[in-house]
Formats: sequence, C-alpha cells, structure tokens
Amino acid sequence: MTSYGVYSKWDRSSKKIPKIRKFTTVINAEIDIEFGYVLLIKKGKGETLTFKIEHPPFTDESGKIRPPFTGEQFIRTNDFEFYLGDCVWEPLEDKLGIWELTTYHNGEVVAHKIFELRKKN
Repeated sequence: MTSYGVYSKWDRSSKKIPKIRKFTTVINAEIDIEFGYVLLIKKGKGETLTFKIEHPPFTDESGKIRPPFTGEQFIRTNDFEFYLGDCVWEPLEDKLGIWELTTYHNGEVVAHKIFELRKKN
C-alpha cells in the first residue's frame, strides 16, 4: 500500500491513479470527496485481484439495501498501480459510518483498510 486517505477526483475512464491529498482513515464527509487506497503490485502481470467495499446500509433506487461492492481487476503490467476507493454522493447522511476496503489475491487478503466517514464539523 503506497497511500491511503483522501484523493483528487478519480476519472474512471483514465489509466491515471488519483493523487493523494491527505493521509487519513477519518474522512470529513462531503459530496464528491474521494477516499480509498493505492497498491503497487510488483511482478503480478497476468494475475487478477478481487476486491470488496463494505459500507453503511444505504438503499438503491428501488429502496433495497445495497450489498457490498465487489469486483475484479486484471493486472496488466509487472509494476501495476491499483486504486480502490469510492466517492461520496447524495444523500450524504446514509453514507456516514464505517467503510471497509479489502483487496484479495488468490483468496488471500493483500490489503485492508477501514475508513470512518463523519459529518463535517
């Protein structure tokens, strides 16, 4: 893990990793704030990472509680940077609380970080 905390806005269509703005696990929540961590994967070309983002209980458009976010990332190069994070969206109040981010390789945890999103004072 090379960094964790608050980042610049991430462009999901770009290969560029967002820039770290503040190392922290306590996030003063506001709309559009980006948080998470960056991993540097060495000699992993051709492998796949899986990830899970557990979050406070909030609902989707149909009123159902959203399950944890999960996914995969294929490692394209031997020195590969991977960003795992999220951005806060409306309504802010149901995003407050504990967010747990975990990355796995072959079923083993390779990175884990817990963030607390708090209402900004």
